Amino acid sequence: MIGAIIGDFVGSAYEFAPTKDYHFELITPQSDITDDTIMSVAIADAILNNIPYQSSLRYWGNKYPMPKGGYGSAFRIWLQTPDPKPNNSWGNGSAMRVGAVAWAFDSLEKVLEEAKHTAECTHAHPEGIKGAQATAAAIFLTRQGKSREELKAYIEQHFGYDLNFKIEDIRSWYGFDESCQGTVPQAIVCYLESKSFEDAIRLAVSLGGDSDTLGCITGSIAEANLDYQLPQPLYDAAMKALPEEMKKIVNQFETCYQ
Repeated sequence: MIGAIIGDFVGSAYEFAPTKDYHFELITPQSDITDDTIMSVAIADAILNNIPYQSSLRYWGNKYPMPKGGYGSAFRIWLQTPDPKPNNSWGNGSAMRVGAVAWAFDSLEKVLEEAKHTAECTHAHPEGIKGAQATAAAIFLTRQGKSREELKAYIEQHFGYDLNFKIEDIRSWYGFDESCQGTVPQAIVCYLESKSFEDAIRLAVSLGGDSDTLGCITGSIAEANLDYQLPQPLYDAAMKALPEEMKKIVNQFETCYQ
């Protein structure tokens, strides 16, 4: 799951100052973790310690109520409500936090089931659930050594996303999009076109959209490619940005599952 955190960390500097330059600076004074990392840690913690997903999301969200970039307004209200009901959200928050389930479970069917559970407590809209499941499936299939052609075919067939575009062709007009349907396909294509982990992150952030979340989703998939190496400076910088209690969860999760 560290791939997701690295992508979030790198993309965070460009969420409100978007760039279309592939050669952007990877680590800047503005680089930090955001809600994407906090919620990813919450899902990992839930899995490690057999905590309901909703309880873990609320615990970590309320413990860190003011991350860089903030939470979405509906999610912030959900965190503050004593007995919250699921939001009918299609936002990309369901996709950015789901990565841990693709490492912790050993069958695609179980991964899809758990991805649905992680999403539906806040993102109960079909697009919110689909975004989480498609992201988790992409990570799991990449872990299993499936080819990019097999991954693309599965995602298109089972989730209906159109992945027949090139990042270079959409970069000029693509902008901030907080929806799953406007973020997940783009992140998957960033991975499909990539030649390395760093290349995947650069493609994602240089789209000029919701850069921390695009980086997070893309990084979560790219990490699962066993031929890719995580750049040590990015790994070290992202881990340094984590509070100790989050770092502990990440280390425990990687020990157990990665």
